[in-house]
Amino acid sequence: MFRAGLYARVSTHDQKTLPLQIRAMREYAAKRGWEIAVQIKEVGSCAVERELREKLVAAARRREIDVVLVWRLDRWGRSLADLVVTLKELAELGVGFVSLTEALDLTTPTGRAMAGLLSVFAEFEHEILRERIRAGLVEARRKGTRLGRPITAAKKAGRIRKLNRAGVSKAEIARRLDIGRTSVRRILADL
Repeated sequence: MFRAGLYARVSTHDQKTLPLQIRAMREYAAKRGWEIAVQIKEVGSCAVERELREKLVAAARRREIDVVLVWRLDRWGRSLADLVVTLKELAELGVGFVSLTEALDLTTPTGRAMAGLLSVFAEFEHEILRERIRAGLVEARRKGTRLGRPITAAKKAGRIRKLNRAGVSKAEIARRLDIGRTSVRRILADL
């Protein structure tokens, strides 16, 4: 008999679908003959870390559940990439995953094939994001926007040289001016 972990989530307290989600998952588990080992109801937006979801994953790591059951995929994953990562971890743990409304059942060969397709789409999404970032950097450079860390040590070059002429060690200069020793060495090498 499979031990199931049910996970229901809504984004805000105003949403009233938690009872609907739980009822549908309980009925499905009963039809499959699964024992409900853990039942989690979470309220929170996708922007925050889902603490209760992490508790369910921890239960999977401790081998307390054999399958995770959700009402919809968007209730489980914050993004396609997050979904793929967590599904991969569950698969590596030997824990199945079932989403009721999408009829995704990773306890079957067909469901596992669908998970492979999700992984392909997640990689595609990641590549598109990477291309957008590169294009944004190119455009920022074209406009003359300075990229990278702010210049801090170069602003203190005069003080660095003055302390060096006074016989202060490079390590002490770095400590006094709260900059890295490498920056001190680089500025003094440019003399």
